[in-house]
Amino acid sequence: MAGGSPEHSAICANVVVLLGTQLRGRPCRVYESSLRVRIRATGLGTYPDVSVICDRLEVDAEDPSGHTALNPRLLVEVLSPSTAEYDRGEKLSHYQQIEPLEEVVLVAHDARRLDVWRREPDGSWVCTAYEGDAVATLRSVGCELAVTEVYRNPLPA
Repeated sequence: MAGGSPEHSAICANVVVLLGTQLRGRPCRVYESSLRVRIRATGLGTYPDVSVICDRLEVDAEDPSGHTALNPRLLVEVLSPSTAEYDRGEKLSHYQQIEPLEEVVLVAHDARRLDVWRREPDGSWVCTAYEGDAVATLRSVGCELAVTEVYRNPLPA
C-alpha cells in the first residue's frame, strides 16, 4: 500500500527480512510491494505487500514492461483500517484463484495476529490464526513467521 503508515511499512519490512533470511540458498525469491501480481482468472492486477515466487518467475505476456508476475506461491498483506475489509474479502477471493498460490498471510493492524489461509489438497482454503507467542508455519515455502518477530519494534515507545 503506497503511502502506508510507518507501522505498516515496518511490519512489511520485518516480513521481508524474516522470509528472505530463511529462503537464502533456496530457489525462492521474496518481493516487496513494487511487484505487480495479476490474477489470470479474474484479470485483477494488484501489488501485494510481500510476494514469494519459487523455481521461476513467470511474467505476464500482456505486460510489455515485464513487471507483472503470474505465479506467486505465497502472498502477504499487512492490513490497514482502510483496506482490511477488502483484503479479507474480495481481494482474498481473487488471490485464491491464482493456481500456483498455496498460502496467503493476512497480518492484522488492530491486534498481533496472523491469519494464514492455506490451500488444502482438495482445493479448499482453510484459515488458521496465530497470536501471542505463536509461530506460523508456512508450508508453501518451508518458513516460519513468529508473531512477535513480525510485530517487533526495536525503537523506544
